[in-house]
Amino acid sequence: MPIIIHLDVMLARRKVKSKDLAAYVGITEQNLSLLKSGKVKGIRFATLGKICERLDCQPGDIMEWMAGADGDDDGDADGPA
Repeated sequence: MPIIIHLDVMLARRKVKSKDLAAYVGITEQNLSLLKSGKVKGIRFATLGKICERLDCQPGDIMEWMAGADGDDDGDADGPA
């Protein structure tokens, strides 16, 4: 997946614990861990909004698009046919 998650960096900068962020957002710590590791297929805008609200940041501060990044597992490297 070409989206790289930098949530750990922002958590450290804001001195917020994963446990506290998960509780604020209303998701489990396990789901937050999956999000931090990039092992999710998507995120709801409401969830992203709550994360950004708590961390006082923009979505681009915690996510980055990288062309050709490893982990693109959709099986279609060239896009739609």
